[in-house]
Amino acid sequence: MPLFSTGQVDEIFRVLRECGDQAVSMAQTKFQVYEKGKHDYVTDVDRALDKKLSETIAHLFPTDEVISEENPASRDRFSIPQPNQRFWLIDPLDGTEDFIEGKLYYAIMVGLLEAGMPQAGWVFSPAFRQLYWGGMGIGVFAATGNNTPRLLPLPNYSSPSDRCTILIGMKDQQRFGAAIAQHIPTVQFYTIGSFGLKVMEVVLGRADLYVYCNRKVKLWDTVGPLAIARAAGLECCDPDGNPIRFTQDAVDLATLTHHQPILVGYPEKMARWRSAVQKAVTPLFL
Repeated sequence: MPLFSTGQVDEIFRVLRECGDQAVSMAQTKFQVYEKGKHDYVTDVDRALDKKLSETIAHLFPTDEVISEENPASRDRFSIPQPNQRFWLIDPLDGTEDFIEGKLYYAIMVGLLEAGMPQAGWVFSPAFRQLYWGGMGIGVFAATGNNTPRLLPLPNYSSPSDRCTILIGMKDQQRFGAAIAQHIPTVQFYTIGSFGLKVMEVVLGRADLYVYCNRKVKLWDTVGPLAIARAAGLECCDPDGNPIRFTQDAVDLATLTHHQPILVGYPEKMARWRSAVQKAVTPLFL
């Protein structure tokens, strides 16, 4: 049975682009910023987009559960295990701090979680009008502007290389960067804002690995982009090589924060570099 119809997919494309246009427009105004917690911010833009996306997904899939970042009450739906239940995870602005600072690397994300695994995802970059989407058994697609998404050419890693480019957040680089560089002398680090756009950089072959060890990332951050990564054939695991889990026992049910650190990379790159990253970061968790 298909996960969704062509009409449903087209409607998701439409609302993502509409929300993206709204985000770009609101970025030019004096939007309000609120602090949800320490170094955790939300804006009027997050809330407006959250409402629009949630209502659209609920209308398209009335028997599924919708969980969104800016609706805390929706998180309770995940804590009650139900056989074959489908969950839609919505992040209206992934990379809110970048958005607040007027930077470009923020994204709007939607993901489908079924049977405890990401099945499909959408990542839309409003500033670049770039859309990525894909799912298991579907493939990975991309489009710029209002163009129809086309199958995304994936990188070829048939030739081994000692080059190692790691995408990593600033806090993780401050804590783990020196240790990683000791184990991988050829490493080069760089970063951009959104978790989803970082994953897309690896999917596109611009980075060899994405290393995330901060343990603050939540289900609405991960389900969409990691569904696309899995559809592209990437490995999504912790530094020990254990697959990232999305079940009730693998996250904090109050916040839906992952317990595991996360590594993302094509199998060839994981085979080459994962153990070195594991040796570098594991002692620093103690």
